[in-house]
Amino acid sequence: MYNLLSDEEARIIDFFHTMHAHPELSNEEFETTAHIKAFLSTLSHVELLPIATPTGVLAKIEGPHPGPTIGLRCDIDAIAQTEKYPCEFQSVYPGKMHACGHDFHTAALLGAAQILNRRYDELKGTAVLLFQCAEETTTGADSMIRGGLFELTHPDMFFGLHNWPLIPVGKVICKEGALMAAKTNFGITIHGRGGHGSMPHLNVDPIVCAASAIMSLQTVLSRNIDPFEPVVLSINAIEGGSFDNLVVDSVRIAATIRTLSTDAMARAKTRMEKLIHDTCAAYECTATIVYHDNIPLTFNSQPMYKLAVKAAARVVDNSDIITVEPTMASEDFAKIMANVPSFMYWFGSGTSGVENHALHDPYFHVDEQGIKTASEVLASSVFTAQETRTD
Repeated sequence: MYNLLSDEEARIIDFFHTMHAHPELSNEEFETTAHIKAFLSTLSHVELLPIATPTGVLAKIEGPHPGPTIGLRCDIDAIAQTEKYPCEFQSVYPGKMHACGHDFHTAALLGAAQILNRRYDELKGTAVLLFQCAEETTTGADSMIRGGLFELTHPDMFFGLHNWPLIPVGKVICKEGALMAAKTNFGITIHGRGGHGSMPHLNVDPIVCAASAIMSLQTVLSRNIDPFEPVVLSINAIEGGSFDNLVVDSVRIAATIRTLSTDAMARAKTRMEKLIHDTCAAYECTATIVYHDNIPLTFNSQPMYKLAVKAAARVVDNSDIITVEPTMASEDFAKIMANVPSFMYWFGSGTSGVENHALHDPYFHVDEQGIKTASEVLASSVFTAQETRTD
């Protein structure tokens, strides 16, 4: 119903190829931002908005009829990885790659913008176009919110998207409930008392304490969390020590907790803190715990799920609308979801007959035919949501 014309599809596929070949890391997406703005400037009804962020783009199409404001969001950054998948538009920057498909997402939103622009006369309200920076560091949504996203647009709801390479192209994944995990990163500094390695009785060794604390943390999952509750606690890094005959004063640990339940997150954090502090006390050490990058649960409510399915059914057959199990990966689109009713689509991007690789794999690739499907479903979401809110 909301089809992308052949010349429009050719434009966004060309954009996709160029963006894929020129990936930019989080908060460094300057050329990408400029190219998005240049593309949007060719669409007569699109207005660029002055969001106060160095990268990323915010725009709107204000329709001729009154109605709600519906937002569409994609992400635009790449990751620090060297691409190994051979293609004609392979990354020209060693160590940088669109291994998560944010180029797919950006092209899809530009495709939706073309459909909305062409069918401007039918808009009952305003469509917001958010090209978000720095999703890979899960900081971009916050920065664009601070930069004025909600003050400049006042959205009534938002739709986001992610490609999924292990699902065949053409499939639209609409899942009700928890879709992507809540995440909190945290740092632990264990404080001891350094000194000469030959005199252990005069020192308080934080390395021994850190080793015990790391092993104790494994019991948070095995003994403190319901075994049917998905929770991951990962120790990501440990730093401290000396190659000389020196006992150091402190050791630093970096870790992450991911869950599909806010209650499980609270329980895991409570047990983690107590285990750390009690272990440190047993070893005559102390600890400092600092949380950062707190990402909420990506959760699709029942009303938004029903709306998304209705919008998708206007583009693809009902048999192509599927559901999946949630993932323990996280998405900072959840920061937007915490402010306005929102829905996160996944779109199949796997190619039939070849080996498809997971996100962040150096051989990751997408079937670009999926970009058209994503464009049309996003555009349909705007029209469907506006019709529902104005009926």
